[in-house]
Amino acid sequence: MKLISWNVNGLRAVVKKGFLDIFNEIDADVFCLQETKLQEGQIDLELEGYHQYWNYAEKKGYSGTAIFSKEEALSVTYGIGIEEHDQEGRVITAEYKDFYLITCYTPNSQAELKRLDYRLKWEEDFLVYLKMLEKTKPVVLCGDLNVAHQNIDLKNWKTNRKNPGFSDQERAAFTHLLDNGFVDSFRYFYPELEGAYSWWSYRFNARQNNAGWRIDYFCVSEALAPKMEDAFILKDVLGSDHCPVGLIVTT
Repeated sequence: MKLISWNVNGLRAVVKKGFLDIFNEIDADVFCLQETKLQEGQIDLELEGYHQYWNYAEKKGYSGTAIFSKEEALSVTYGIGIEEHDQEGRVITAEYKDFYLITCYTPNSQAELKRLDYRLKWEEDFLVYLKMLEKTKPVVLCGDLNVAHQNIDLKNWKTNRKNPGFSDQERAAFTHLLDNGFVDSFRYFYPELEGAYSWWSYRFNARQNNAGWRIDYFCVSEALAPKMEDAFILKDVLGSDHCPVGLIVTT
């Protein structure tokens, strides 16, 4: 089963840059999106053979997630059941026979970490939500988690220590997720691979110079780790400041 996650940073814009061709070429069983930046009715995607699930932010042109799945989900829920967190369309949970699949667009802590307190509250509540699901069946979490976990996960780690996405607090929260029974699938297969990034700033020719960050993930419950076959980053896929990331699992 091929699973794909991509922060498209505005789906309508990416559609104009060849999204449908990319989507068809990748031919994923499940394709998850973050930062769709649209409202219901603003796009009509013809994705033959796929069920579509959308979560929209209340604020126009902001956040938003989607799941496109060849197999119809057994159930689908939107958000995590906490009003404070569920205004921005950040989470969709699709239930399948062997696991829950979650697409997530984690809140950015923003410049000067002005939203860090909210971000840490999100991390705490989101982990509770994940562990609640795990009581029923394992979890596959994917998306833009807005954190580079270790020094190896970004090019210029020394100068970014206190910046959003690489603050000590955010990195500690990701460590806490792993300590609570989740596996970073890419590092499971490639623990020491350097230069593997999924996001690049639009400034300073960052993508051409591969001065990036790995902030897009597939994290799975430990029970599913033996079923993982490979994790990958499609760094050559353009259209967004992020590239798609993927996971192959046996089902």
